[in-house]
Amino acid sequence: MENRGVLIGAIVFVFASFILMIVMLVYEAYKAKQVGENFRANAQTMKPRVMQPVMVNDFSMYKTVMGSEGREMIEIPEGPFTMGSDDDDPDEGPSHPVYQETYYIDLKEVTQSEYDRFVKMTKREEPVVPVFEEDISKLMHADYPVVGVTWNDAHAYCRWAGKRLPTEAEWEKAARGEGRRQYPWGNDFHGTLANIDGEEDGYPYLGITGSFEGGRSPYGLYDATGNVAEWVADSYNAEYYRDSPYRDPQGPEESEFKVIRGGSWRESKLNARLTKRFSAKMWRTDATVGFRCAKSHEPTEAQP
Repeated sequence: MENRGVLIGAIVFVFASFILMIVMLVYEAYKAKQVGENFRANAQTMKPRVMQPVMVNDFSMYKTVMGSEGREMIEIPEGPFTMGSDDDDPDEGPSHPVYQETYYIDLKEVTQSEYDRFVKMTKREEPVVPVFEEDISKLMHADYPVVGVTWNDAHAYCRWAGKRLPTEAEWEKAARGEGRRQYPWGNDFHGTLANIDGEEDGYPYLGITGSFEGGRSPYGLYDATGNVAEWVADSYNAEYYRDSPYRDPQGPEESEFKVIRGGSWRESKLNARLTKRFSAKMWRTDATVGFRCAKSHEPTEAQP
């Protein structure tokens, strides 16, 4: 009798479970139908997400040359531009006109493999990055810009290559063009056009040089904003713009404090502006500072 009661209970349990499963399947089918109907009802008002193509400018009008060390340079034509800003940090002003003679500047920042070649040929000490929060290997790649270089290191490399560091004015004109733009591409910041703080650009730290085609300057420079900030030739003086000469300014009197331009991978969009000025002692090394070189234009003699 007891076994019969257990059997009946088991049969009832199985039957009830079967009925419950059927009910759940019917309910899920009903939900799926409702979702489909709602989607179709809203389909007419939904706007598809369209990825806008990056606008790429034509830089073929600007002459390019190859440096003696095999790095491409672009010609920055003679003429005036507006340097500095009246609306930002005090040392960025006053904005003022500057006239630059024709010169050449590296299209890209000097990479680790290129600097390594210099080290091996000159027996110079390798770069040193004294402070980095993560694994130092995350900064190491042959095509990343070199970091951990002092101003003297950058100066020595450019001389070895038959070049020199750009002046602060040369750097800004090449990065900014003749207008008053805040970033190489314009006045509106776009996080996907430069490697600065954050991972929106695809790089948590350094990135391969020349990766941001849409972020090139009016003359075609890569990474004028972001990736690494760059040593320039000038010593730093917060008041220099007030008395800066109109033609080809060379910076104030020599001092141990040198100018660094261009925001790095660690900077915010505010500090990535092209008029932003940084200063550091010339012996400083950092995970955010590299460089590129420049060269004066040497006019060819006219043929008789």
